[in-house]
Amino acid sequence: MATVGLMCPECGSIDVVDDQHYSQPQLVCADCGAVVSEGLLTTTRSEETQGTDVRYSNSTEVDKKPCRNQIKGIHRVRALCRILRLTFLMEETAETYFKQAYEHPNFIRVSLQKKEVLAGCCVLATCRQHSWPIAMGTISCLLEANPRLIGVVYQEMVKTLKIEAPPSSIIDLLETHCQAYKLSSQHVHEELSVSSKDLTKRAAVLLELAADAWLVTGRQPIPILTASIFLAWQSLKPTQTRLKYTLARFCQMAKVTKSSIAPKRVTELKEVLCKLGQELPWLRGDEVTPQTVIQMVDDILNHRLTLLRRALSSHEEALASESKLPPSLEGSLPGPHNNTPCLEGSASSQTPVQTPQEPFVGEPDTGSIQQQGDVDLTYTVVKDGLSHTVPDTDSQHNQPSAPNSGKRSLFEPPSVRYAKIRRVQVPVVEVTGDEEISDSEIDSYIRTPQEIRDYVEAKEALASSDDEF
Repeated sequence: MATVGLMCPECGSIDVVDDQHYSQPQLVCADCGAVVSEGLLTTTRSEETQGTDVRYSNSTEVDKKPCRNQIKGIHRVRALCRILRLTFLMEETAETYFKQAYEHPNFIRVSLQKKEVLAGCCVLATCRQHSWPIAMGTISCLLEANPRLIGVVYQEMVKTLKIEAPPSSIIDLLETHCQAYKLSSQHVHEELSVSSKDLTKRAAVLLELAADAWLVTGRQPIPILTASIFLAWQSLKPTQTRLKYTLARFCQMAKVTKSSIAPKRVTELKEVLCKLGQELPWLRGDEVTPQTVIQMVDDILNHRLTLLRRALSSHEEALASESKLPPSLEGSLPGPHNNTPCLEGSASSQTPVQTPQEPFVGEPDTGSIQQQGDVDLTYTVVKDGLSHTVPDTDSQHNQPSAPNSGKRSLFEPPSVRYAKIRRVQVPVVEVTGDEEISDSEIDSYIRTPQEIRDYVEAKEALASSDDEF
């Protein structure tokens, strides 16, 4: 573009144009190419005062984009939400949790496997916040990941993000879990089919019975759910065809993944049913086995509360009968018996009777017991000229005979029945070099005459072989 009013000082031409080819603006003569004026590389003070400051981030910095693994994780979160049919709000919440956790320092330098599991943990936390019945086992099946790893990452994520995610009730999980079993007439034979509504109703009652027997406390929900559904399916129509099915074959027919712990839960639930089935009055003492108890599940569940009370009372009576004294010592206790042996320290018929305030030997002093705490309560009985020490069965009944014994109550929590074995710390032997050496150890270092002869022969053989070469 030509500039008006300027003349080239070299040739006098007025054809002076702006040269924008370089970063520095210049006025150049178009005829001879002489530079008429040059621009400034730096701004003047007036330009700096009147100009506006521009941040570096707004001029040349590029916005930070998520990495490839983070994008895959976001897609995984969306896919899980659509598989579980979550709402749009829950999907956005899970996405937000994943972005916050992924960029947190606690999850930056972790393995790729943990980052993949993190997506499922965010979905699980969102489901629990919105009371959506989804179990951790369902997430592990969808991700094909280890449930223990999911549990570790989930606890760390909840602690890091400081979110509250209350666990879902196992009864709420049952209906969702039953829908995964393909047991309708469209998928299996008519003899093996069952409606989802009837299956859920029967499994819910079995699950309540398992909760009363301490089979649910502190346990993973998926194995006990699988066991309840399997026994409910067998008990609805206890035919020979259904009774022949094992848990593995049932899960294969229903097209669900079999848990490795579920067979143990089936065995425990059958044991509870056998204990209650033994109290049915019309059996007249017949033995109830795990193979025959399935046919009695309907009667057991209909009278569940009554059978529970009768089973507990029968167990207490059995304990009371076991704690009685043997017949040889029944007459040795103080009381109105014929041929009652005299108690050691008590007076004969010629001596005055002891006052009621003084406890006689053979009867525990209740006042001293309350003061001293745990006291060995025994009766010292003299019979046929010999003294016998008889333990007080009532006091032993109140005190547990052994820790974690399963005889005092009919149903106990798993932590009591299966106590954890404490780790025994192996003492570390510190070697200082000042230890005394025994004579036998010293003798083991000294060569025997036979070892000396073998050593001399070997040395001579090596020397002769060296001379030959």
